Amino acid sequence: MIRVLIVEDQKMAQENMEAIIRSSEGYTHEGTISNAADTELFCMHRLVDLILMDVCTARDESGIDACAVIKKKFPKIKIIIVTSMAEHTFIEKAKSAMADSFWYKDASRGELLGVMDRTMAGEHIFPDKTPEVRLGLTTSYELTHSELDVLRALMQSTGDEDAAEMLGCTKANIRWHLGKILDKTGYRTRMELLIAVAQKNLIIVTPDKALDEDNY
Repeated sequence: MIRVLIVEDQKMAQENMEAIIRSSEGYTHEGTISNAADTELFCMHRLVDLILMDVCTARDESGIDACAVIKKKFPKIKIIIVTSMAEHTFIEKAKSAMADSFWYKDASRGELLGVMDRTMAGEHIFPDKTPEVRLGLTTSYELTHSELDVLRALMQSTGDEDAAEMLGCTKANIRWHLGKILDKTGYRTRMELLIAVAQKNLIIVTPDKALDEDNY
């Protein structure tokens, strides 16, 4: 039996993944923890073959950071990064952390088991694109990577100057991109836009503010 550890802080998601594992053939539920930072300790004391690792866990601990640690110390353990967020940087960050595969939580039971089976067989499963999110009059697919990065900077900054410093560009570039985003989405003000972004989980603000520079 393949022993599975779930790293997830949301009770409904925990119960859903636990039920999928219990009803499957070939997998057994080894445990569930809510904090990614505790994953290493768990793996030191229990035998684990596969980890379903959420991106954002309890106490703001990063599942992607924990993945990088586990893959270095326990390279034989397979890790599938899981998330319900449409944040476009997560897939590349998961690959950089040496995750074996990536899965969106809203996929069906059969899809998750398929990803698990293929991952344990040695494949690396990553989606070609993030889920499409409706944002006002447009969708996340209609926003450029630069516009999404500006949104992220605005979500975790104190203003245009701070956002510009984070991205290595000028305040004028921040305002230009913001204007383009407002035109596309139809929101009247920056506040309306940022509230909508937060409500739809389109942008995840992480503790580290490292952003890839783009053509601003």
